[in-house]
Amino acid sequence: MTVSGADQGFPPIDGYAFLSDTHTAALVAPDGSVEWFCAPRFDGDAVFARLLDRDVGGFFSLTVEGAGPPRRQYLPDTLVLESRFAGTDGTAVVRDFLAVSTGDPQQPIRAGQLLVRQVTAEGGPVRLAIRLTPRHGYGAHPVRWRHTDGRWRASDTPLWFTADLPSSGDGAPAPSADGGQLRADADLAEGQTVTLLLGYGEAPAAADATAEPATAEAHADPGAAGAHTAARLLDETVRTWRDWSARSDYTGFAAEAVRHSALVLRGLSFDETGALIAAPTTSLPEEIGGVRNWDYRYTWHRDSALLLLALFRLGHAEEGRRYLRFLLDICSGQGMLAPLIGIDGSTDEEQELDHLGGYAGSRPVRIGNEAAGQVQFDTYGHILDAALAYQQLTGELTGQQWTLLRRHVDTMAQRWHEPDHGIWEIRGPRRHHVNSKVMTWVCLDRGIQLAGLLGDDDAPVDRWRAARDELHAEVLARGYDHQGGGFVMWYDSTEPDASLLRIPLVGFLPADDPRVLATIDRVWQDLAIAPALIRRYRADDGLPGEEGAFLLCSFELVSALAVAGRRDEAQQLFDRLTELAGPLGLYSEQLAADGTALGNHPQAFTHLALIEAALNLDAGGDTEELHAWAERGIHAPQH
Repeated sequence: MTVSGADQGFPPIDGYAFLSDTHTAALVAPDGSVEWFCAPRFDGDAVFARLLDRDVGGFFSLTVEGAGPPRRQYLPDTLVLESRFAGTDGTAVVRDFLAVSTGDPQQPIRAGQLLVRQVTAEGGPVRLAIRLTPRHGYGAHPVRWRHTDGRWRASDTPLWFTADLPSSGDGAPAPSADGGQLRADADLAEGQTVTLLLGYGEAPAAADATAEPATAEAHADPGAAGAHTAARLLDETVRTWRDWSARSDYTGFAAEAVRHSALVLRGLSFDETGALIAAPTTSLPEEIGGVRNWDYRYTWHRDSALLLLALFRLGHAEEGRRYLRFLLDICSGQGMLAPLIGIDGSTDEEQELDHLGGYAGSRPVRIGNEAAGQVQFDTYGHILDAALAYQQLTGELTGQQWTLLRRHVDTMAQRWHEPDHGIWEIRGPRRHHVNSKVMTWVCLDRGIQLAGLLGDDDAPVDRWRAARDELHAEVLARGYDHQGGGFVMWYDSTEPDASLLRIPLVGFLPADDPRVLATIDRVWQDLAIAPALIRRYRADDGLPGEEGAFLLCSFELVSALAVAGRRDEAQQLFDRLTELAGPLGLYSEQLAADGTALGNHPQAFTHLALIEAALNLDAGGDTEELHAWAERGIHAPQH
């Protein structure tokens, strides 16, 4: 039986709500406490880290006298959380959001640098208790508060706070400072609204013509921030998210889940570069109490083509272009491509934070990610696949961009014989991982196609084609278990690997090839830990314990079944997986067999794989429809 976080006083991982302004993120616990918040951006210092330590981590709590857990929902097509607390005499309606406004074509969503908590009393009076306790250094150090210019400012952080709460009896500004904590208790009459503003940076001054009126007003006169200001911030934030969501005209299979997942992906995309972080958190465990705890506030190139094409397919072409430019900028700055990169193109050395106890005692807590130093040849295939898709969709790939991509294709034509660390970042010796070989084949294949599309007669296409074909033959000979059936994790082994479900999705073999069908059945039989739940692998990875089912792979099983013509099975699995979503429609990285959420949250690739699976099911297994995806803005498996 899986030990849950609740056994040690931690909320369920998938019970946390996700707020974003595309520059940073906040996670709100089921009781209404903000327990994760990094400033000034996604990969910054977690000034609220109670998610990882109930005693040391900072938090921003808001409780209602007499109320139990609230009823929560997102306002439709937004990342605005609405919570209803039924108090002793009335109901407190709380709307939590990170403020955003409409930007320009280069940055369509502009971060307001404000965490807004708007509270309205309905049906009677309510009594609030507010506690704001940031700690810098990932919870290592308390802050000191000082009141100046109408705001409370926290030392050693970019944080400031203001609220339209009444002053205390001695005339001191409410709230009051008590050590490193701001405290306030407030009585709200029926119909009364109060607003709490937590800023994490200096926003544009009111005189700045580029500033949005609501944001400028809040920053220019924070002491006057009240219901009117909050209403304007709320209206602008709701309108911005809904305008973005409305760009998509997708009304096909599981349209609501697809739109919500797309919104989550947009919330995980960094406004300055277009980079997609894997998750906004670090060290949420893949096994409760275990050591499989990693920092996911980075961009992985894995499935970059899928992200690019999903954005185009769902009507978000500009985000697709920005992401492709980010990818190519990274390519131009690296000799060998790293499997992951920071949201600004840099990476940090992995280190352990000994002062944090970890989620439900899961230690160590890590920041930085050592996997950035691994050799993962599949990275090249993902990036070339994205580049080909981009060129097919837009025709906008430049000669300079092709020159740097061509260099990477040539690298793989020379190095495909070498072993690597593999897609799953096992911290052990390099091996001839079959998925890496397949994606190297993709790199060479897409390079050949791009050279033709771009009319590059000087590209060494004959050499690339020879390497591609030799590699293909070698994978069929050494990467397939001819006795047990199915492709395997590395050459000449018998270990299954769920990443090989992508073989038909990238066109390495047709979806109805007997070897593909055998691989689907092998993965499903050997790696399932519960109906619809598939783990990545079962091989020894050198770490104690074991992880749960990897939800990306579970959704990729749906896609593999769909393109193989087994639509009924695919839809049954999809329906089961959607039933296992968190209460707010969010997915973490993994699930235990009993449905306990594991790993960092929310997980971008889980939501991306959900979109891919829905689009595959929407195509209904129709080969012509699947091939038409490229023209409609989504990559088609090759049959």
